[in-house]
Amino acid sequence: MKEILIVSGKGGTGKTSIVGSFAHLAENKILVDCDVDASDLHLLLTPRPTEEHEFKSGVKARVDADKCSSCGMCAELCQFDSVTMEDTAVISEINCEGCGVCAHFCPEECIILDENHCGSWYVADTDYGTLVHAQLFAGEENSGKLVSFIKNKARELAEETSTELILIDGAPGVGCPVIASLSNVDLAVVITEPTLSGQHDLERILDLTDHFKIPALICINKWDLHPEMSDKIETACTTRGVKLLGKIPFDREVIDCQLQGVAVTSSNTSPASLSIRDIWEKLQQKIDSLDDKTSLDGPVSI
Repeated sequence: MKEILIVSGKGGTGKTSIVGSFAHLAENKILVDCDVDASDLHLLLTPRPTEEHEFKSGVKARVDADKCSSCGMCAELCQFDSVTMEDTAVISEINCEGCGVCAHFCPEECIILDENHCGSWYVADTDYGTLVHAQLFAGEENSGKLVSFIKNKARELAEETSTELILIDGAPGVGCPVIASLSNVDLAVVITEPTLSGQHDLERILDLTDHFKIPALICINKWDLHPEMSDKIETACTTRGVKLLGKIPFDREVIDCQLQGVAVTSSNTSPASLSIRDIWEKLQQKIDSLDDKTSLDGPVSI
């Protein structure tokens, strides 16, 4: 079983559209959307949930008003200004960080720490296979923990069904959910765009894959909008030993496919579709040649 992560150093590079196309082309796979803060792969794949579960992590404090003596100690100790004193202590759910100090020192033992329901996770059927995805509630933390959880669930499903490939749509950036997404993957495909910010954030994500010793390939989306910058990015990546998997041209038909809720590769006339199909063939060759957790060897033909 191989795990392939498609990731980008910034949002808006076309990563999820490319993942949707890979999902359309790949066989015997399970899909995972690790962008649990602002997921959108489901908008393209139109999943039909077969399982829905609560995700709980951390704790939130609440007051048993019948026991509270209004001593005010919890308000004095709280470093997050989440406690106000009325007839009894009142704890703000929004401000509470779940540190537990108030409960530990409360002389009346009237503060209760409840497990925090901070999101939901799903297993769903799509036209392209099984999708595991999740959504944190607004303002909640522990995105990295939720990403790790749904990845583990995807591995369990893959083992149960003898699935050979897990395709992962990673969150943009280099934060906690991205680091969790990188855990245990065999290969990262980094999507970038020919802009100065695209190059900067590409370097950041490649620094991250280098740190965790994850082999990486790059793909330049809408390369023809700025060919000079595309060449600069390719040269910089070659210098640091990262190979180019392919380039995708700007194509207005991509937008039409998105509006219809279908993968770009469902079109037989789109220039972007043809490029993505070529990229997938090369990526498939690399997947087939990968040994468990080894680095990439050999050139990638373009």
